[in-house]
Amino acid sequence: MIVLRALTTEDKELIKRWPAYQGVFAKMDYALREGGWLDEFIYQPHTFLFAAESGDQLVGFSLLALTGDADAEFRIALHPDWTGKGVGRKATMCTLEIGFTLCSMKRIHLIVRKSNPPAMKLYQSMGFAICGESSHLIQGSMVEFFNMEMFAKRCRRWTGMGADFALWHFGGT
Repeated sequence: MIVLRALTTEDKELIKRWPAYQGVFAKMDYALREGGWLDEFIYQPHTFLFAAESGDQLVGFSLLALTGDADAEFRIALHPDWTGKGVGRKATMCTLEIGFTLCSMKRIHLIVRKSNPPAMKLYQSMGFAICGESSHLIQGSMVEFFNMEMFAKRCRRWTGMGADFALWHFGGT
């Protein structure tokens, strides 16, 4: 079972010690490193940061950063040992359910590298649609992305079903 809870400063320090991603994911762990997007978002107002746990192990983290009255940007990263095991799907579903139900978001959007077909497939299977393209400077290199979005109506087809991934708690750890 994947449980989401509020991300703590201690979680951030643990994440910074995760090993580097390997293979096709090798250049994607910038989120975890000094100056990466975890550092960028952790103290931003109007950002909800979640730790994803399996048992007592921190297996990933996600965030929703408000970008408008009822819009948020979604991001996720997993511990390298937990990629390809369905954890990303479960943590994504739970994060989106929080965004669309508890936070009353109307639209959640993300960017995904064009060089990351597994993530593209995952997001499209969940109901995200491509709505544009963008380029971003990442660690000194321009990287091409697809912009994707999902609206609350699309999400309702799988939220609120009481599945084991739709469990979260907040407060102290």
